[in-house]
Amino acid sequence: MTSDRPKGLLERLQDGPVICAEGYLFEFERRGYLQAGAFVPEIVLEHPELVEGLHREFVHAGSDVVEAFTYYAHREKMRIVGNEHLIEPLQRNALDIAKSVARNTGTLAAGDICNTNVFYPDEESRREVRRMFEEQVAWIAEAGMDYVVAETFSYAEEALLALEVIKEAGLPAVVTLAIHRAPETREGWSPAEACARIAEAGADVVGLNCIRGPRTMLPLIEQIRAAVDGHVAALPVPYRTTDAEPSFQSLTDPGCDCIPGDGRPFPTALDPFYANRYEIAQFGRDAYALGVNYLGVCCGAAPHFIRSMAEALGRETPASRYSPDMSRHAFLGTDPKLREHNRQYASEL
Repeated sequence: MTSDRPKGLLERLQDGPVICAEGYLFEFERRGYLQAGAFVPEIVLEHPELVEGLHREFVHAGSDVVEAFTYYAHREKMRIVGNEHLIEPLQRNALDIAKSVARNTGTLAAGDICNTNVFYPDEESRREVRRMFEEQVAWIAEAGMDYVVAETFSYAEEALLALEVIKEAGLPAVVTLAIHRAPETREGWSPAEACARIAEAGADVVGLNCIRGPRTMLPLIEQIRAAVDGHVAALPVPYRTTDAEPSFQSLTDPGCDCIPGDGRPFPTALDPFYANRYEIAQFGRDAYALGVNYLGVCCGAAPHFIRSMAEALGRETPASRYSPDMSRHAFLGTDPKLREHNRQYASEL
């Protein structure tokens, strides 16, 4: 007798790689529905149909996960922007939207919690942060989500605290750290040591997300893979970070003197540093070859990146129907129906 119960996260990871699309904050800021700086997902209440639409676009492109758009929607952040009273309806609405799309598309529904920006390794801070995590995880559990993503922690101790709360709720946990310019956590732990500690504490998947682009994340992922026996996650930002400027916050653009404020490209002038879809595909292949099986793209993600990563891992997605086929291009194509003058024009491009 077979069960109709859909496979959970760990079962899917046993079958092969799981792709998780992130990056909602940046995408909705680009589209004009979210304010850079505040970076609070009030769009969940103001335009829920757009959030549902982007969830569906990412699934169409190949994401196996619909992650609720609750990033930075914790009590401390909502208090700063003067909308603390909206936290519960925002959280519950985001979870309902994500779960509905996931159940309709046969994908996984993930809740989301993140760094609080108030954590410090003392008892008062721990108590305050734990209360915030407990509140959010309770809503996630009540919504019936499949697992929890706990992400972008610079303090590994804060990640461990988040994991503790998630495990107490009986939910699977994907826990990812954000590594800034220095290749270590705020405590001074290497990413490999930090992830090993988090895995030992019971996380189902550990790894890195955000902050670093493919080139500067992959070496750290290789070290983590060597230090951890279980599942490993890698979700870079799609920007060309370098050894000299390893995080997208540290990128500089000396060729542009018109950026407001201090002239820092992050977060609204990163366009010249964008990686292309082929670089994202190559990162997916390289990470998977290392034994990384939870993959995705973080801030700056768009559906074409998710499709490229999925196809690089051997998938055919609904969006693959529209994957590039330059043989059909009017001037650059190889189709024999192309006229001679078009081929001549192509040679001059």
